[in-house]
Amino acid sequence: MPLGTLDRSPPPIFKQGPSALSKLMFFSALSLFLMVADTRFSITQPVRAALATALYPIQWLALQPVRAVQGSGEYFTGLSRANANSEDARRKLALQSLRAGQVEQLSQENSRLRKLLGLREQLVTPVMAAEVLYDAADPYTRKVIIDKGMAQGVELGSPVLDESGVLGQVTRVHPLVSEVTLVIDRDLAIPVLNVRTGARSVAYGDPSTPGGGLELRFMGSNSDVQQGDLLTTSGVDGVYPPGLPVAKISRIERRAESAFSKIYCAPQALVTGARHVMVVKPVAGQIPTRPEADAMDAAQAPAKKGSAK
Repeated sequence: MPLGTLDRSPPPIFKQGPSALSKLMFFSALSLFLMVADTRFSITQPVRAALATALYPIQWLALQPVRAVQGSGEYFTGLSRANANSEDARRKLALQSLRAGQVEQLSQENSRLRKLLGLREQLVTPVMAAEVLYDAADPYTRKVIIDKGMAQGVELGSPVLDESGVLGQVTRVHPLVSEVTLVIDRDLAIPVLNVRTGARSVAYGDPSTPGGGLELRFMGSNSDVQQGDLLTTSGVDGVYPPGLPVAKISRIERRAESAFSKIYCAPQALVTGARHVMVVKPVAGQIPTRPEADAMDAAQAPAKKGSAK
């Protein structure tokens, strides 16, 4: 057979499509486009909600062995520990009984003063019990997932508390579960009130400290703050009810070369071990709307009378 008649084209099995560099550039551009589109327009929110709903039964089944082990460990708690807890509970009950009498007296006095001054009663905030399922998978954020969602009436932005104080805020709601951003996350800020001085400020999450903490920013070097001061929610943001414990000031760094102090705070809530929490309805949903129509009618009434004359 003459050599010129041989087929020099490669067999079909060795035929190549686009080059590896072309594929890399295409998929990199596609990934960048999807990330920007999701950040700006939240186009993947329905997909996330559907996936969260579909994976919830699997997550629930996967957590059952863990809960069984935890339950068995609690069941076999030693008798000495149970006696110690019982004695501690008796002491706390006696102390709470004394405080309950004082609280009742103060509540009655507060009610009389409010009636005397014509002030409205404090808002009654609805709450909902929930359980922490697991921590969020993102290692760069401090978030947890709770077992309540849209079906149970959880609203976006709802404060979340544990038995010690403010734990965080609901930042994403799915049909059956919700995502809670903890107070120590760098993207969360809470308006707070110094109980000792009455000064208002804003506490920002500071995950860089060991165990996670908060930081009071833009506080002057000569500001009246002391180690151990208790910070509570101020209630001016329309989200958190006033008076909820948030953190205590743990360390203050005053620098001569800076006009501001670095103030570190320790959260009151169990940000690394909370299991049972309370979801509070945002305060803004309970505040009555401003009667703008009535105010406009009242302002226009004298003008109408003047024109009639």
